[in-house]
Amino acid sequence: MSSQSNDTPNSGNMSPDETSELLRQLRQKQGNWVGWGSAIMQLQKSGYNPQNIFEETGFEPVQQNQVTVGAQVYFSIEKVGASSEVLSHFNQRGSDVLYEFRLLTQEERASAAELAFKHKLDCEEAREIARAIKDFSRFRNPPEGFTAHPGDAVAYQSWKLARQYTDLQERSRLIAKGLRFAHSPEARKQIEQLLTDFTVVPKRPAPTLPFYRLESTSELARILPVVGKIPLKTQELQAVPLVEEIGAFRMVRFAGEQAWVPLPGWQVILACEDPVVILTNTDRLPNQTANSPVEEVLVVIDRRQRQWDDSSYFVIDNRGELEFQWFETAPSIPLLGKIIVIVRAKKVLDEDFNKDSWQIEE
Repeated sequence: MSSQSNDTPNSGNMSPDETSELLRQLRQKQGNWVGWGSAIMQLQKSGYNPQNIFEETGFEPVQQNQVTVGAQVYFSIEKVGASSEVLSHFNQRGSDVLYEFRLLTQEERASAAELAFKHKLDCEEAREIARAIKDFSRFRNPPEGFTAHPGDAVAYQSWKLARQYTDLQERSRLIAKGLRFAHSPEARKQIEQLLTDFTVVPKRPAPTLPFYRLESTSELARILPVVGKIPLKTQELQAVPLVEEIGAFRMVRFAGEQAWVPLPGWQVILACEDPVVILTNTDRLPNQTANSPVEEVLVVIDRRQRQWDDSSYFVIDNRGELEFQWFETAPSIPLLGKIIVIVRAKKVLDEDFNKDSWQIEE
């Protein structure tokens, strides 16, 4: 996790001519968006950060993120054998739609892309489809009346939500949506029953995520290396590695892949039996609105707390990858730990201001 400067980067394994050619293609928007995403990924691997690329090409960082992630999704659905019609369609347009499928597995991405192509979905609809498929994938066996087809996954979500509404207009909208996507006759039958069955199953709201924003500089501790206790040899002092602080949370790394991050001694932290920290962006957390600002956060997990309760969020294994989730009822899958607190970084207007000596003389 090394920080990158805003200076012109080292082109790494690419020659200056290769780098210049990629920048020219992006600047002139040659080719399609998949090629742009691939070019940006190559530049980033060679040391360019998003600001460098923006200054050289005019591609804003948010655009870079969309086309690079979208291109990765495109390559994955190509790998698992998506139809030629789907590949041809998304090769020319739809980076925003494929971007929404980033959290799905390769197979789920391909089936979601087929569904998006068939129903001509926009990015907002694609986001809903991705959420429905992801939620449905957590069932060990599909719910009664539905199959594992992605269309039935969307139909199930519509069926479940429709049963929570008394408002006939919203209920009718969800029934129509379910019938639109239902793949199997059984799923269609389940949804059609809602036309005569007006039973309402109240929705239980998800609990609030335990966010906490660091507010003062004193709350952000600093990790210092310990040489040892006197008597010490000169070599022991010289052997202590330089501690590099990384990012807004001042995470430190000594060697290899191990890293540490300082956190204040809050009671919830001290009470943890087996705490670990996971770095993520807020758009990877559950129950976040689409227009919420994305920022990096620290998620503190207590690996010892694996007993389900309906007021907490947990970390789980989803096909080999860690994922955060809330469960309304006891899940059938193992829980790997409980989310204790989610820490937002301190908002710093001027980092150098906090380093002025006169700030700490009093």
